[in-house]
Amino acid sequence: MALVLQGGGALGAYQAGVYQALHEHALTPDWVVGTSIGALNAALIAGNERATRLARLREFWDEIAHHDLLDMRQVPDVARRLNTMLTTIDSVTRGVPGFYSPRWFSPFVAGLPVQPESASFYDTGPLEETLGRLVDVDYLNSSDGIRLTVSAIKVTCGHLENFDTAHRRVGIQHVMASGALPPGFPPVRVDGELYWDGGLYSNTPLEIVLADEPRVDTLCFMVDLWSSEGPEPMTLEQVHTRQKDVLYASRSRRHIDAYLRGHRLRRLVRLLREKVPDHMLSAEERAEIDKVGTDSTIHIIRLAYAGRDWQMASKDINFARGSIEWRWEQGYKDAMRAIDHGAWHTAAPEGAGVLVHEIMPESMRICEGR
Repeated sequence: MALVLQGGGALGAYQAGVYQALHEHALTPDWVVGTSIGALNAALIAGNERATRLARLREFWDEIAHHDLLDMRQVPDVARRLNTMLTTIDSVTRGVPGFYSPRWFSPFVAGLPVQPESASFYDTGPLEETLGRLVDVDYLNSSDGIRLTVSAIKVTCGHLENFDTAHRRVGIQHVMASGALPPGFPPVRVDGELYWDGGLYSNTPLEIVLADEPRVDTLCFMVDLWSSEGPEPMTLEQVHTRQKDVLYASRSRRHIDAYLRGHRLRRLVRLLREKVPDHMLSAEERAEIDKVGTDSTIHIIRLAYAGRDWQMASKDINFARGSIEWRWEQGYKDAMRAIDHGAWHTAAPEGAGVLVHEIMPESMRICEGR
């Protein structure tokens, strides 16, 4: 089973709720793939033994949550919105404890040159310390653990790099590189190269799962935090919100279509192989064709965050505790509904290749925290 986690800053609490539901039903992924905040959540999941995994995830989100002045469940919408705006402003001006802090008086803000590792508005040293406490790097890279893949983009050439524990040792720096979104966060140097957030290239790393070899039957939970669909914007704030949603929304349909084209070709190769006598092919040709012709089915359970944050473009930096708790709860409820439905247990049509099961969000409310 694979778990694919999209980037989305504070919206990532929804992913934590999804994982809690999977955890409680012993649906432990064999592989977690993440970008940006998805990479952080993925590292917390894969970098801890089962007994402490959920507690470490909860500790991370509790630590970076901004304390609310009031109980957001007991006040009207206008108070919730005001609280959200104030906590978001605080996250911008003072940073988020355990995550990032502002670089006061940095020449970078004035447009002057600085060292590449300091070319940002915020310092992510606090995040490095937090992940160092909450992620067991040795367990993360052990053969008994969950496979982890995080994506980052090489600054100097734009090449997307996948740091994968199946092929190399992955540490805190690789995870932080995947979440280094400019110009807010600085690039992270790994093996002499500077890296930025992998979401700049592909914010939903589903293609990593689809391209994995050898191809085997797979159950994949894909958690999306941004919506490609939305209302026509009428204000500047709504325009910025819609722009972000479109920019970071999943391109999974495109990747799935490409996978299905390849899948049909592989099936055709297998059918043709059955019609060709063995003596007409060399041993190497037979082995290569047999490998290409392997058939498999991937069930994708797509869970999508439905919160709208009052059309706030800054929703990904809304670390208000009430918002984080609401997102976690919604992720948990949506995943529980997906588990109860169990769509992946139905027999797949022969040659289906990929089956996508859309789990409609339980709540389509305009705002969150209710």
